Amino acid sequence: MKLLMFNVREFWYKTYEKTLKEVIDTDEEESVKDAIVVFANVEREDQEQTVSTIRKAVKNILWLARKTGRSRIVLHSFAHLSDSKSSVEYAAQIFEAIEDRLTQKGYEVSSTPFGYFLEFKIHVLGESLAKVWKALN
Repeated sequence: MKLLMFNVREFWYKTYEKTLKEVIDTDEEESVKDAIVVFANVEREDQEQTVSTIRKAVKNILWLARKTGRSRIVLHSFAHLSDSKSSVEYAAQIFEAIEDRLTQKGYEVSSTPFGYFLEFKIHVLGESLAKVWKALN
C-alpha cells in the first residue's frame, strides 16, 4: 500500500465521472476543513497481508493526525500512486476497514466516493509534516 498524506486547511471535492459501473450513482460535493487527507493505493501484494496492511495504514495515519493535532481524516482511493493494483473489491474492503478502525479511535473519518474521478481543490499547509509519503510493504 502506498499513502500520500496531506495536512490541509481545506479539501473540496465533487464527483466528476463514474469509473466503475458496479458502484452506486452519486452526485456528491463536500468541503472539509483542517484535516488529514490520505491519497492511498491498495496494491496487489497487500492481498497477501491484509491484517498487516490495515494495521500499518492506520498506524501511519494516526501518527500524522497526532503530530498535527488533526481530528478529521479523509480517505481517497488514488490508484495512480503505484503500478501495482489490487482488485477493486479488495481495495474497497481495505478502505472500509481503515475507516472503521480510525472511527473506533475517535476520529471523524470520511471517504471520497469509491469508483469515481473527482474534481478537487486542496489547500495544503507549508510545513514539513504537511506532505508525507509512505510505502507500507
